[in-house]
This record gives sequence, structure tokens and C-alpha cells, in this order.
Amino acid sequence: MQLLQSPAMRPLYLSYCFSSSRYLATITFSSSSNLLPKSILPTFRTNRGFNSTPSISRLSIRNCSSISAKPSSGLRRQKGSSDSSEPDDKKLRALRQLFSKPGIGIDAYVIPSQDAHQSEFIAECYMRRGFISGFTGSAGTAVVTKDKAALWTDGRYFLQAEKQLNSSWILMRAGNVGVPTASEWLNDVLAPGAKVAIDPVSNFVSNFDALNWLQQFLFSFDAAEELKDDIAKKNHELVYLYDVNLVDEIWKDSRPDPPNAPIRVHELKYAGVDVASKLSSLRSQLAGAGCSAIVVSMLDEIAWLLNLRGGDVPHSPVMYAYLVVTMDDSKLFVDSSKVTSQVLIHLKNAGVELRPYASILSEIESLAFKGTELWLDPSSINAAIVNTYKAACEKHLEGLGSEGTGKSKNREVSNCSSGQSWGPSGVYRASPISLAKAVKNASELEGMRNAHLRDAAALAQFWAWLEDVIHEGAKLTEVDVSDKLLEFRKKQDGFIDTSFDTISGSGANGAIIHYTPEPENCSIVDPKKLFLLDSGAQYIDGTTDITRTVHFGEPTAHEKECFTRVLQGHIALDEAVFPGTTVGFVLDAFARSFLWKIGLDYRHGTGHGVGAALNVHEGPQSISFRHGNTTPLQEGMIVSNEPGYYEDHAFGIRIENLLHVKEANTPYRFGGIRYLAFEKLTFVPIQNKMVEVSLLSNTEIDWLNDYHSQVWEKVSPLVEGSASQWLWDNTRPLVRQ
Repeated sequence: MQLLQSPAMRPLYLSYCFSSSRYLATITFSSSSNLLPKSILPTFRTNRGFNSTPSISRLSIRNCSSISAKPSSGLRRQKGSSDSSEPDDKKLRALRQLFSKPGIGIDAYVIPSQDAHQSEFIAECYMRRGFISGFTGSAGTAVVTKDKAALWTDGRYFLQAEKQLNSSWILMRAGNVGVPTASEWLNDVLAPGAKVAIDPVSNFVSNFDALNWLQQFLFSFDAAEELKDDIAKKNHELVYLYDVNLVDEIWKDSRPDPPNAPIRVHELKYAGVDVASKLSSLRSQLAGAGCSAIVVSMLDEIAWLLNLRGGDVPHSPVMYAYLVVTMDDSKLFVDSSKVTSQVLIHLKNAGVELRPYASILSEIESLAFKGTELWLDPSSINAAIVNTYKAACEKHLEGLGSEGTGKSKNREVSNCSSGQSWGPSGVYRASPISLAKAVKNASELEGMRNAHLRDAAALAQFWAWLEDVIHEGAKLTEVDVSDKLLEFRKKQDGFIDTSFDTISGSGANGAIIHYTPEPENCSIVDPKKLFLLDSGAQYIDGTTDITRTVHFGEPTAHEKECFTRVLQGHIALDEAVFPGTTVGFVLDAFARSFLWKIGLDYRHGTGHGVGAALNVHEGPQSISFRHGNTTPLQEGMIVSNEPGYYEDHAFGIRIENLLHVKEANTPYRFGGIRYLAFEKLTFVPIQNKMVEVSLLSNTEIDWLNDYHSQVWEKVSPLVEGSASQWLWDNTRPLVRQ
């Protein structure tokens, strides 16, 4: 799957720091080429205390019978909460009527995709952009003025947005020549001096309940500041609507309830490192940066650090929470109704205290008043937290200045970020947890390997079934196929959920890079057309993500050539050997070069990071043509390898495996640098029928045959009957005629 946001999907320019076709968008909407300025990029190395663990043998996996994934046919109508009973233009009229209400008085309103934690996947109750626009893609920003409405999205979603937006909306195809950014467009269409509203609270508001609080904080500090600076060029004012979300005002009672799934402990045999060790390593990083506390808001970072998993967000085993870690204690801000007795004991043993989710701002104020120097990641921490901290720091400094005379009045307070003497101001840099989480330890890698083998067995059973029924003349919809795949995966030990909405696209729908079939209007799987299936699963011990493109009949010569060139790029990246200082954009060309030779390309990144039994998309690493991500690939990271090619309104092709970054055994180490290579995690056949053998070198043929030999060796012991026969038939050596 192609891409966050982690760090975050940024609302106005959708610039992601580790881009791939699904997880991270590859098109930058702002003029800035980097998601994170150099000044806030990580300057640390991963502390091995985060990752050290003894090697272990294959682990037994239990069924997670208490957790169930819903089939596509049962979810699609709710997806995006678009409420088709109420036309989008009626929603726009209702929204605009709120612009002139007392206490609001605005000229434009910006509606981002994300929740308060800058998540890529979010709970249904926070899908405000989907509700107001009808567009359900995971990336996009809606901007509504008094007489216009526009939606920005990247190349993965152009075709989907064309289908889902009605005539009231202007589709802004981000990255295309002549398409303005959201702030540029606002500067063009608004009269000077206009008021543009967003809804992160800018001041601490006491006595509001948790639900209302959950409705706020939708912009990261970076995003809010950039928007403010950009629109100031035309004398526009950025307005914070801190006590109301305008979309929620018209969504009203039809809005889904907030999630309240129970939290579970992620067992040590899967996590590899206990919570106390992770917290100790994090505190060492804080001390090295001159800080005394950190605020963590990214949901996957909290889950990883505390060895917890949740169910608040579809496809992602995370819970809505904040975490504050100081040098002396740790506090988890979460709805206590989600905390089971087992989790409570787990947290107590790790020295983690529970606090109400809605009390995070009061805690930030308290830390500032104590002179605490906070580590804040401005790309993911929302504007409400940063603004609260800054305001409280100013009050703290004023208090120091009015403490009487003499020694007390002249007391100096160190500012760790600059070495000057004044009150706390915060250290703004990328979260140290992101990199530590990305470098998997031995237990996490073992779990990922095991999960991928069980997933491969499910896929072998699925493909054997699908080919049989298609050849028998069955009429199956794309949703039917997606639901059947879920049935096979559910039978595997340790299955929890899908890792994203299955992309099941026949013919032209395969060209919609993030296509999600809907029961009401999806296509029949046509045996005479290409079929693209991009899917993944969450298991108790690992996360999978795989794409295969097949033909049930006879592909055309053009389809075979395109497929083969995608395969050649996939092979080239898989076999890459590179210095340990290499960043992902250097490798991206490996996967594109064979398409480039005939003037073709694709509009998404080539690889995204993947979590271990966590988010299917994670950073900070990526393999993408964008130069903004300067994080080198490191041993232990997991990335996807997913080049593709898409002909609008005709077909789509993508081949995706997950790879583990490992040390390469090279005879030399130029400059004393270690070299790295990839180890495959995914073992599912690539359809030989789609390959134009004449285009392949002998080395490429050997790669494909060796891969299929490994698939048979690793997966055949896990299947039987028709699935075993299908696996045998589809792993036979390819021979040059």
C-alpha cells in the first residue's frame, strides 16, 4: 500500500516525511521542499537500549478471538461518514451560515484530514473532511469560503476525487503545473484583510468535557504557523475557533460516537524490550538534549513505548492518548474506561501513572510553571499544546521577574536550547521515539517474519479459490473478493484486523491508486482485464502489506511490457547494496529507471516504513523521489518495495513486498562505512504469465526463480490441498524460450 504521518500528514501542503504511494503522499503542496526543517531533524543516534534483545526461537501464536475485523461489505457505507442523505451543497450552505454568527465572523474555514494526533488513519467521528466534501481518501484538505469550496489532494487520489466530489467543489490536483497551494489560493480569492479560521484551541479552556476537547487541536504547530505566515502576505488573519468546530455543528446527532475500545498489553515476547528499559533510554536522550520532559502525541509512538495496543483507530492497533515523560515519572492521559485491570498492573509495574485524557493542557501549564524544558515535535504536536506551553512559560517568566528584590529577583533560569538565561522555552525537534521505533529489535523482526508466513498461507488459499471460481464463470464483485480474502486471513493464528482498507481493483479501477470498492457501485471482477489487489493484515506479532497484479485470461503485449518493467524496478531495488548513510530518495530511481526508459513513471513514492504489529505506515524512513526526507536507512528498519504503473481509465499495476534492512556482506568497506542490503519478508508468487521474458536479463530471471523457490520452501508446509497445488503451479521456474 502506498502512502504521516508519522511525523504527520500536514493539512495544508500534504508533504510527508517518508513518502510512498499509499502511506505518505509524494506531492508537496507547500513551497517548502522539506517536511522538517534541518533545525528540527534528529541529531541523535538510536540508543541500543531501545532495541537490544536476545535472539529467540519461533513463537507460538494465539488466536485473538475477542477482536474481529468487519468485512468490506459491512463497513463501506459508514466509511468517511459522508451521509449521502444530505447533499454536499446543503452541508456547504449550512457551514457558510455559521461564518457570520456572533463570535465567529470569518471569511474562510480550513478543514484538514487528521485528528488531534496528526494520524493518517482516524476514527470515524473525526472524519470531518470526508463528511463535508464526500471525498473519503486518507489525504486531503478542504477549504471553504463564502462562495467557493476547494479540495486539495495528491496524485494517488485524483481519479477518486473526480468521482466523489460534486459540482460545488473545485478539485485541486496538487503537484500539477499551475495548481496553487491552499494558502496561495486563499490569498488570490479573498479580499485583503480576511479572516481564515482553523480550530485548534489557542488558550486553555477549563471545565469542558472530554468529548468537546477531542474535537479540537486538528493542526500541528508547524502547519498552523506556516498557514499564518503565508496568508499574512495579503494581510489575512488566522483565527483560532477554540470553543467550536463548525463541521461538528452541522454534523450533529448523526456523528459517530468517539471510540472506546479496550487497551491490551503487547507481550514482551513480541515487543522484545520492556517498558522500563525504553523509558530509561528515552530519559537519556532527554538529558543529552538538556530537556527534563517530553510530550508524546503520536499514537503509534505511545503504543510502542509503553508496549500497549488499542483499537480506537480502524486498521491501526493504537489508542487515543497523550504521554508525558519527565526525568522522574511518566503520565498517560487516556480515557480510563479503556484501561483493563491487566493494563493497569502493566503500567503500574512500569511506573506509569494514569491521568484523564482531557487534562493534558493543565499538565502542560503545570510543567511550564515549574520551569520544565519540554521536548516538542512541532510536526506532530498540535498547536493547542504548544500555544498553552508558550503562554504558561511567559507567565512563569513574569512571575520570576516579580519575585521581589535581591538574589530572588535576579535568579537565572537556564534555557537549554540556546544556553541563555531566561525561562523555559521548549526544544523543538523531531521525536526521538520515531527513529527508535523504526529500528526493529530481534523479537520484532522474528514476529514480522512469522506473521508474513501465516499471511502468505492465507493468500495462497485465497488465490487458489479465486482463480478456480473465476475460471468456473462466477460473477464476483470487487467487494466480494475483498471480503473473501478477509475470511481466509481470519483463520490464521493471531489475526486481529486488516492493516488498511483492501484495494481491490478490476480493470480501470486498478488505476485509482487508493481505490476502495463500495458495495453499491463497485465493479464485477472482469477475467479479461488486469486485477490489482493491495491488502494487509494486523497480527498479534506483526503487520503485513502486499500487492499483486494478475490477469485471469491473456494479457496484452502492452500490459505485459508495463508489468515487466515494474518487476524489473522491483528487482533492482530488492537487490540494491548501498552505504549505511544512504537516504531513501537515492534508491527511488532504482525502481523507476526501467519505466523511464520508455517514458513512463508513477505518481507515488516507492517505499514507506512499516511498524511491527503497529501502523502499516510509519517513519521516519521512506523511499521516494522527494528530497525532503534526509533520514538514512538503518539496519533493522522495514520498508515496502512497491513500484507501479497506472493508465488512467484502463488498468493499474503494482508489485509490493516488504523488506528488512540488513547489513550487507561486502568484501570492502570504503571509507570505513558499513554497507546495507535488503532481506525479503513477503513470500507470495508473482504471476509468471504477466512477464515478458524477452525483456529480462538472465540475472533477473534467476532472481524471480530464486524468489519462487523460497516461496515454495517457506510457505508449502503451511498449506494443503488446492492451495498447495496452486502454490506449486505458481512457483515453477521461468524459462527463456
